[in-house]
Amino acid sequence: MAQVNPILQVNSLTRSVGDRVLFRDVSFGITEGQRVGLIAQNGTGKTTLLNILAGRDSADDGAIVFRNGIRIGYLEQMPRYPMEMTVSEAAHWHLQLDEMDDEERHEVEIKSARILTKLRIPDLNQPLSQLSGGQLKRVALANVLTIEPDFLILDEPTNHLDLEMIEWLESYLSRTSMTLLMVTHDRYFLDRVCSLILELDCESLFSYKGNYQYYLEKRQERVNATSSQIQRAQNLYRTELDWMRRMPQARGHKARYREEAFYELERVAKQRIEERRMRLQLKSTYIGSKIFEAEYVSKAFPTADGEKVILRDFYYNFSRFEKMGIVGANGTGKSTFVKMLLGEVQPDSGRFVVGETVRFGYYSQEGMHFDQQMKVIDAIRKVAEYVDLGGGRHLTAMQFLQHFMFTPEQQQNYIYKLSGGEQRRLYLCQVLMQNPNFLVLDEPTNDLDILTLQILEEYLADFRGCVIVVSHDRYFMDKVVDHLLVFNGDGDIKDFPGNYTQYREWERLQPRPQNTSSSQNASNNQKPRLNDERRKLSFRERQEYEQLGREIEALEQEKSSIVEALSGATLPVERITELSKRLPQLEVELDEKEMRWLELSELA
Repeated sequence: MAQVNPILQVNSLTRSVGDRVLFRDVSFGITEGQRVGLIAQNGTGKTTLLNILAGRDSADDGAIVFRNGIRIGYLEQMPRYPMEMTVSEAAHWHLQLDEMDDEERHEVEIKSARILTKLRIPDLNQPLSQLSGGQLKRVALANVLTIEPDFLILDEPTNHLDLEMIEWLESYLSRTSMTLLMVTHDRYFLDRVCSLILELDCESLFSYKGNYQYYLEKRQERVNATSSQIQRAQNLYRTELDWMRRMPQARGHKARYREEAFYELERVAKQRIEERRMRLQLKSTYIGSKIFEAEYVSKAFPTADGEKVILRDFYYNFSRFEKMGIVGANGTGKSTFVKMLLGEVQPDSGRFVVGETVRFGYYSQEGMHFDQQMKVIDAIRKVAEYVDLGGGRHLTAMQFLQHFMFTPEQQQNYIYKLSGGEQRRLYLCQVLMQNPNFLVLDEPTNDLDILTLQILEEYLADFRGCVIVVSHDRYFMDKVVDHLLVFNGDGDIKDFPGNYTQYREWERLQPRPQNTSSSQNASNNQKPRLNDERRKLSFRERQEYEQLGREIEALEQEKSSIVEALSGATLPVERITELSKRLPQLEVELDEKEMRWLELSELA
């Protein structure tokens, strides 16, 4: 069988930060076309390794060899661009457009505009200074996809993407011939895209030739074997330690290797086992039967084209011990809904009535504020010295931090020494240490490693209170929530009794509205009917009903034409920009007309 030449070969790579070793003597190869996922705990060197491979950082020792002539693309976790650039200029950054002929340049501009449209960045002339951090990350993603590198390095590519965009990117990367190396906490993404998993753990690298599910199976086998090895080492260590203490005078008469073996046993016996001992079950503060009621709430924001509707006459009565997920495209109002519930934003009409016993714990993307000169343990003790486990038992702040993988040594570190992901984990500990009975988590999975997510999922499974989670992490939502609020935009909100995967399966089975004579999907956020009595359509409503059918058909045809045009490569950039702006407007019009058509179809 012919030997496969790697596109990348890494030999004996070592890197330290201060006196802390991130990885030591790491070697691996990646062959052409492989899709590789890199997994590690926050702060153990994932991003550092990617930066070294991309030439943005250097190793202390070792060698990196790329195949000659390959083009490398790198999506950083926090992209950096000159802010005076426009979206179009940033999307073509690192491309030598001046060296291309007109046809090549045109193809690149078309491809770039198509990808930006998919990522919902339609205004190509908008300055980067006007974009949010999430939008800038999407522009950077469009940039690396446009250059079509031979080897593509991605650091958390799904952060700041909504579910529809994540699924599009997942499909795009699954079909591409590019060689991929990515760090991501999205476990469905890893499972469906990657064929090789690399894990950084205990300063070493472990390789698993399969997807995420295969990695879980084989990793457990490795952990079991390691646990047995460490247990044996601990037993031998105790025996040797006893000998070393009782017979120090005998060392000169014993073989030198035995003393050296003792220190090796000591190292293995004290090795950190990251698998945790027990599930963390806190005694939550009592919560009564009255949680909150959204009483016909409406909210809209003015825009240049009119207004952006978040909620329209929304009613919902939240149940005790409910675990709700909130999903929807970016900009549909998910975070605004949460802030109205918490009293940070006021509705235009209606109100949220919150029960007297409710004690919120709120984790938000903007809520992390630390004194960087404070020690990790002090940041938690500032919240509470201990939490109640019930039955007269307590968990100290130090023990709580250890459960979330902050070692005693790390707890004495200053916060500025923590990585971004470690600071996110510390912020999560601060929220949970408040021992709330109602957790509101707004995008908790961004920048957290998979092991932290597993601990959080375990915590939420045992949590004796209420939970609302806003997240684009499909795996996390499937494991945590029991039903969803789906924000479709323009105030259209659906209450679905199931997790995200069940919702997507249900959605795929639904017929198009124009192909059914009655509605099975009427919005659940309308005021309750006073009675069930039905009436017939008036003459004017009959005319409206028939006219809507014709208008919906015309809009569907227009939408199909735009999608087809954007899929081709024959339009000028100006026309693509025009169509990209028209498409979301078209979808809003369709949603409004289809909803009215459904209302009338019930009477018809």
